[in-house]
Amino acid sequence: MNTIVAVLIVIASILLTLVVLVQNSKGGGLAANFAAGNQTFGVRQTADFLEKATWTLAISILVLCLASTALISGRSEGNRSTIPDRFENIQSVPGQPDFPTSAPQQTPEEELPPPPVQ
Repeated sequence: MNTIVAVLIVIASILLTLVVLVQNSKGGGLAANFAAGNQTFGVRQTADFLEKATWTLAISILVLCLASTALISGRSEGNRSTIPDRFENIQSVPGQPDFPTSAPQQTPEEELPPPPVQ
């Protein structure tokens, strides 16, 4: 399923690239080719179609990316482990020194420095 969504994202991206390249920011582009000849398609209809196609493809890419993220995170939720679990499963390497994992407990007498001698 994730592969299908990825292929759809690539196809929509290629189509969006082509639609953007056909457009011209100054009103030319695909519409300029039809302006001199027959006005059946028209300049304004071409610009409207290209703008709607751009927005549709951009929104479809956004939705497909969100769907892909949901599919990936939903699939791996069962075998996900946390970082502390991973540290607990680490085995010691031979020759590696064992470091204490907690601070030694101190009694209240050891915490205070001895009083100065006068």
